[in-house]
Amino acid sequence: MAHILLGNQTITAAEVIPLLAGYQLLPQLQRELIIDKIITGIKLTPEEKNNTISKFYQNNQITTPAVLDAVLQRYCITVEQLEALATKELRVEKFKQVTWGGTLKQNFLQYKPQLDKVVYSLLRTQDMEMAQELYFRIKAEEQSFADCARDFSEGAEAQTGGLIGPISLSQSHPTIAQKLSISKEGQLWTPMKLENWYVILRLEKLISAQLDDATSTTLLNHLFEKWLAEQIQQTPISVDHVETRYTASPEYIEQLDTKSTLIT
Repeated sequence: MAHILLGNQTITAAEVIPLLAGYQLLPQLQRELIIDKIITGIKLTPEEKNNTISKFYQNNQITTPAVLDAVLQRYCITVEQLEALATKELRVEKFKQVTWGGTLKQNFLQYKPQLDKVVYSLLRTQDMEMAQELYFRIKAEEQSFADCARDFSEGAEAQTGGLIGPISLSQSHPTIAQKLSISKEGQLWTPMKLENWYVILRLEKLISAQLDDATSTTLLNHLFEKWLAEQIQQTPISVDHVETRYTASPEYIEQLDTKSTLIT
């Protein structure tokens, strides 16, 4: 029966699964098994395969047969397994293109509000009367927003003269994002109560997202991670034996859902 030798320690096949569970590696195994299954049908041309493996070897400084043998021994894998690992990322990218490439424009329109970026000015204080006074100073152009923020804002934005961004609307506080989404450039909002703060807000610039290469990559990654989280939820992993039962936790599923959130 196959076993693992760790120095003088022998780990039997029966011990491997409890160890994977104990080290919280089963969720990662679950993810990789699902990915391997879905890319089984993704084929590479001989040129794509050779170029990808060659680049992988270069990036990992596998330059001689001796180094290759050392890597195979270090990770206890075969050449075939190493080549599969080397080409895995490309096969995943091809899967994304095959699955969502044809509907990318429609998905872009759906997610565009999350992809748009804004530059805005923010000033916050816990003093309501101070917030009102500063608002009227800025509105009357008696003092610039930047000067007011530097002198009176009580948050970290004081260091930048209140200027924040460019960031996506999804990265802002929901109330601030809602105000910015309906603002015109240069629009100054009256102080609003937000938790323990009185906030003055002004939209400086709206940077509308374009379906360029970078956005396409971000969108494809988001769609893939969202889809993968659904597959993981539908394909739970568990270990059954006399003493222990392991099932991927809801917290892990929630973590995967968080990863699928667009980050720009």
